[in-house]
Amino acid sequence: MPRSPKKPRRLVADGRTYLWSLRHRHDDSGPTRDDAGWTVGCVHTLTLTPQPAGTGGPLRIVFASGPGRYVPGGAPFGSGDVGYGRDVSLNLHEPGAVRALLDAAAARGWLPGPDEPGVVEVDGWALLEEAAASRGGSGSEDGSGGVLRGRSG
Repeated sequence: MPRSPKKPRRLVADGRTYLWSLRHRHDDSGPTRDDAGWTVGCVHTLTLTPQPAGTGGPLRIVFASGPGRYVPGGAPFGSGDVGYGRDVSLNLHEPGAVRALLDAAAARGWLPGPDEPGVVEVDGWALLEEAAASRGGSGSEDGSGGVLRGRSG
């Protein structure tokens, strides 16, 4: 039986368990294409929630499309793809890509703890190059200095 795409997946990293999920949405402009043919208006949000409950607030890694950045909603790219082009990309459905983003966020200071119960939102573009490089280049299974910011909610 296939896994339900709505059900969070489990990731264990450095002895800590997280549930993670990926959501796709459209901003107010809706999905359109810019002059270069890139999809704009799409947003992927990767959420990692430390387990068990009460051991820290969720981390949301947000990828919003924009000039030179792709966050497709489908063909010709795969579901969950984000990147700057063929050189730097990840597929957010791959557990290894999720782990690489988690490690990049931790390297920039995100550490869950019971005294930090709120949601922390991170601009995923600030983590992409580091995460892709840790996966050997493109960041796929086959081959800008952002700042973490807290967010209540």
